[in-house]
Amino acid sequence: MSDLGDQATVLAYRLGWAAVRKLPARGAYALFDRIADLMHRRGGKGVERMRSNYARIRPELSPGDLDDLVHAGLRSYMRYWCESFRLPDRTADELAASVRVVGEQAPREALDGGQGVVCFLGHLGNWDTVGAWATHHLAPVTTVAERLKPEELYDRFVAYREALGMTILPLTGGQSPFRTLVRTVKEGGLVPLLADRDLTDSGVEVTLCGHPAKMATGPAALALATGAPLHPVTVTYEPTAAPTRIGGSTDTEDHGEGARPSHPSAYRVVLTFGPAVAVPDSGTRSEQITAMTQACADFLGAALREHTEDWHMMQRVFVADGIR
Repeated sequence: MSDLGDQATVLAYRLGWAAVRKLPARGAYALFDRIADLMHRRGGKGVERMRSNYARIRPELSPGDLDDLVHAGLRSYMRYWCESFRLPDRTADELAASVRVVGEQAPREALDGGQGVVCFLGHLGNWDTVGAWATHHLAPVTTVAERLKPEELYDRFVAYREALGMTILPLTGGQSPFRTLVRTVKEGGLVPLLADRDLTDSGVEVTLCGHPAKMATGPAALALATGAPLHPVTVTYEPTAAPTRIGGSTDTEDHGEGARPSHPSAYRVVLTFGPAVAVPDSGTRSEQITAMTQACADFLGAALREHTEDWHMMQRVFVADGIR
């Protein structure tokens, strides 16, 4: 990216954080819906990658239904950004009201007992919202973030997430974060890690929705190194109002592909903890890590089929697309 492009990117995010927070909620979400609609019309590399990823996990869809699903995926993706820009203004009570939690008993009991917990997350829904929720209502969050370009943008994201109460470690550009994560878990901390895309070239091949894919080994390796439970976690959206068809203006009871709530702010986040993944009784450490990562991929895959539009994946994941 050129220096001019870097400056434009940083400026766009600065304006987003400043301006979107001042808009009424309904107006802000409606604006981001329109941005998603424009992205859908224009297409581009990221949109086509989303389409390809969706087509692999939903092969039964007709071309028209797949296009509707991509449109819904872009709206979900832009909802994530709108929420993220507005998130610093949310109180602990507002976070509690906007997040529905499923399966939290086991991780909560472990954390209350002083045992750390490791979570395997996908790029689903709004993980920043649940990170902020967890910091207030479960345990302080420590996680790892990909180092973005330009550097100023990465620094702003780190500052933003740390202002929400999270501790952010860079994936690259310094010492490996693994030792710090081990210490955090052994001290009873909560460590959620985005792992449905391998960023290190050291991931393992698993099967995701019937297709070979590469995923990060960090969550499984950290759980093995510390003895902490490993929970696969999904973050999705659910409507809190009657849906309408995308592109329509009249409320309808149609809940099929493309059905959306009557206005884009009428959603809440659903945070689902899966059961702790069992550690295999035999095999090498590498084989154990692969088996545990596969178990997480199986849990994630079930959610992807049901909530495909909330998988904001615009990068390559599947081996058939050239991942090595």
